[in-house]
Amino acid sequence: MKFNSLIPELTVANIEKTREFYVEILQFKIEYERQEDKFIFLSLEDNQMMFEQDNGNWNVGILEHPYGRGINFEMTVSNLESLYKRILDFGIKPFREMTVSHYSSGCEKIIQKEFLIQDPDGYLLRFTD
Repeated sequence: MKFNSLIPELTVANIEKTREFYVEILQFKIEYERQEDKFIFLSLEDNQMMFEQDNGNWNVGILEHPYGRGINFEMTVSNLESLYKRILDFGIKPFREMTVSHYSSGCEKIIQKEFLIQDPDGYLLRFTD
């Protein structure tokens, strides 16, 4: 496994709920875990994320649900349509339904399909094609 240059590490309230959500529902792969630290490293295609149950060591302020206010994590996936169907089948209400978005990037226009959901801790996840 090659590590990405930037890998977010997120504090979570319950590592087991996080594991179930990301692995069972979103089909992330467990790259490794440290059970004694309540830590997991997950990947989905080229996307990598780390999660650690709140232990107070990294907090710079009071954590209140929803965590990660003001941020969303964009992940490109090859199976966007089937992932969207899967989250709906699991009863997850999208934060933003599947849509086609248009963005400017300098002189070029980017068109992508995307949807957003919240994980159990309230982090926003944006999946794109």
